[in-house]
Amino acid sequence: MMMKPVIQKILTTLPLITFGFIIACSNQVPNNTIVQAPETNFTTSSNTSLDSLQVAYFASGCFWCVEAVFQAVKGVEEAVSGYAGGSATTATYPQVSSGKTKHAESVKVYYDSTKISYTTLLTVFFDSHDPSTLNQQGPDKGRQYRSEIFYTYPYQQEKAQAFIDSLIEQKVHTQITTLVEPLEAFYPAEDYHQEYERKHPENPYVRSVSIPRLNKFKAKHPELLKETSH
Repeated sequence: MMMKPVIQKILTTLPLITFGFIIACSNQVPNNTIVQAPETNFTTSSNTSLDSLQVAYFASGCFWCVEAVFQAVKGVEEAVSGYAGGSATTATYPQVSSGKTKHAESVKVYYDSTKISYTTLLTVFFDSHDPSTLNQQGPDKGRQYRSEIFYTYPYQQEKAQAFIDSLIEQKVHTQITTLVEPLEAFYPAEDYHQEYERKHPENPYVRSVSIPRLNKFKAKHPELLKETSH
């Protein structure tokens, strides 16, 4: 829902802790007409054709955060926020937020395999969220915020599972809740969700959750960042 103007003004001018609550991604959605974004509208910064790139699909909490992380990585040409892993034949934000469709907020990552490998994308995925929490990332709770890898080729499934096994063996996490399942369908999210963090840096959720999450990843893996993302 859209916050009332007076509340929005207060939140952007005073520390969030004053209110004694944490703003969640679902509380920041504009109350405007829902228009699903056609994927053909997306272009890469280097004018590379999307058809010439490899794709990978990940879910790890609010897609505003996930999209921003992947777009900061060298070799990633585009990241599209959307919905995957559900039982319904379509998906919109209200439907997914209700939990009835079983979709997860997800990101479709277009990447140049000559510049970055799928295994490195897995490193980005696991090092930019907490895969040990079930159906939750930070203040966002619900099955739509689960940790999941959607594979489209057998090698993606094999590499993802091997990566998880390695994390467990090395005891990086006490448990890993990340699901690894075949992609059935991906639905691009509504237009206003695309590149939300970049377009709305003043948003309370972006300031308190998205940007800190991105900066934490940047500090951990500066070698993976595009020059403009340092």
